Amino acid sequence: MTSAITREVLQRLATRGETLATAESLTGGLIGSLITEVAGASANYVGGAITYSTALKATLAGVSDAVLQAEGPVAEITARAMAAGIADRCHADWGLAVTGVAGPESQDGHPVGEVHLAVACRVTGEVQHRRLDLAGDRGTIRSQTAHSALQLLADSLI
Repeated sequence: MTSAITREVLQRLATRGETLATAESLTGGLIGSLITEVAGASANYVGGAITYSTALKATLAGVSDAVLQAEGPVAEITARAMAAGIADRCHADWGLAVTGVAGPESQDGHPVGEVHLAVACRVTGEVQHRRLDLAGDRGTIRSQTAHSALQLLADSLI
């Protein structure tokens, strides 16, 4: 079911004549799925990458090896680099990225529910970040992450 926030994001992008690309780790394409449920989304959503592995965060989303080695795949700087990188690589005005731990087990010292969201504007170079500490099972964490990421994007498009 399409959420109001998804329709709002697409409406704001359309009004501005701007485009969006996504880089998703723990959500595994859920954000792209929510966006493409809306008829006409292709006018403003150019696509994205499921960067589930650390290696794909580098090759598809443009995160430097130095950042990944120093900070790892679950970090604010990684999410910021993913958002900026996917916008650049897809020639989109905006990049939206998520990375974190959905569970059921912690990852590299990061607890289940630690999530990093980032939105990058390719035109201005500005990148917004939000950290979430979520509770619940894997499905709940993934769903809350997707909706929270879309909300962060909507807030950035005001």
